[in-house]
Amino acid sequence: MTLKAKRIIGFAMTCGLATLVAIPAFAAQAELSANDLGVNAIESGNGIKLGSGDVRTTAARIINVALGFLGIISVCIVLLGGFKYMISGGQEEKVADAKNLIISGIIGLAIILSAWAITKFVISSLITATGTS
Repeated sequence: MTLKAKRIIGFAMTCGLATLVAIPAFAAQAELSANDLGVNAIESGNGIKLGSGDVRTTAARIINVALGFLGIISVCIVLLGGFKYMISGGQEEKVADAKNLIISGIIGLAIILSAWAITKFVISSLITATGTS
C-alpha cells in the first residue's frame, strides 16, 4: 500500500469517526417531555399495570423460580450421568465420568435445597420482623 493510499484511508477513517462522534450531539437537540419517556402512559391507566404487591414477596417469588430452574438443571445432570452410566459398556473412563456427573448433580441439588431453605427462613423472618403478613 502506498503512502497516498494510507493517507486517504486515514482521512476517511478520521471523517467517519468525527461523524460518529457528532451524530448524537445533533440528535439530542430536541427537548424531552414526560410523554417521550412514557410517564403519561403509566399515569393515564392505559392498561399498563405496575405491581402492587410487597417487594419482599416479589423477591421471594423470583428467588423461588430461579432456584426451581436450577433444581431442574441439577436433576437433568443426574439423569445425564445415569444415562452415560447405562451406555458406558463397562469402560472405566466412561463409568468414572458418569459417576462424576451423578455426584456433581447430587451436590448441586443439595446446595440448591439448602439455599432454598435459607432464603425461605430469611424472607419469613423479615416479614415477621416488620409486622406485615
